[in-house]
Amino acid sequence: MHRPLLGKSIVVIGGTTGLGRSAALAVRNAGARVVVVGRTPRSLSEIGALLGESGEPVLGDAIEVGTAERAITRCLERFGGFDGLYHVAGGSGRRRGDGLLHELTEEGWQFTQDLNLKSVFLSNRAAVRQFLLQGSGGSVLNCGSVLGFSPSPQFFGTHAYATAKAGLIGLTRSAAAAYAKHGIRFNVVAPALVATPMSQRAQSDDAIRSFIKTKQPLDGGRMGVPEDLDAAVVWLLSGESRFVTGQVIAIDGGWSHSEGQFSPLS
Repeated sequence: MHRPLLGKSIVVIGGTTGLGRSAALAVRNAGARVVVVGRTPRSLSEIGALLGESGEPVLGDAIEVGTAERAITRCLERFGGFDGLYHVAGGSGRRRGDGLLHELTEEGWQFTQDLNLKSVFLSNRAAVRQFLLQGSGGSVLNCGSVLGFSPSPQFFGTHAYATAKAGLIGLTRSAAAAYAKHGIRFNVVAPALVATPMSQRAQSDDAIRSFIKTKQPLDGGRMGVPEDLDAAVVWLLSGESRFVTGQVIAIDGGWSHSEGQFSPLS
């Protein structure tokens, strides 16, 4: 069995549901020991049970200073090393006032930036500080969104969210340029619409489901599933991608290149 992360110790920020949960299990199956950070004791207990001796749950909120540092420290204590960080934590600010620019509230803006960009700054800073201290190099992977570079205003007009995800790309690329000489790599995976707890609104909307059939035309025109990202996550955290940094990999079923209104070649 191919296990590209064998012997590695990885921290997953936001690893208890959806994309993060699937990634944590994939990273474990690829040979890594995994520290998973989440906000609810129940979900942490569930993922901890699934990971077994290869996992370590840490309770914490990604937007709070010190959460990532505690997770990395726990990784070092429990597994004797720290080799990579995958930041998945984030979410929609729609219910707090995110929306189109003329409707966007100050609360919606700040809440969404904190959830999706401040949290990334905090975790990435903690990771790079530890890598520099170790002198070991390492991999930082951030979960973005196609909305950071490929807008879709009819159904996904949340401008604070799109701004935060675009900012995440800017931070990742700037850090990749600055720390490459230290062997520290920074990359982004950017999914389109994936069926997770965060996307319940879209999953239950007939018009959006119809739109996705042509916007994400691969594999029959479907919503993504968390497992669609797992192979890329494992690869980007492993030494197999040792010559890759500053990249944004869209895992989007064709979203970035499709009109989303008409069936191609019809």
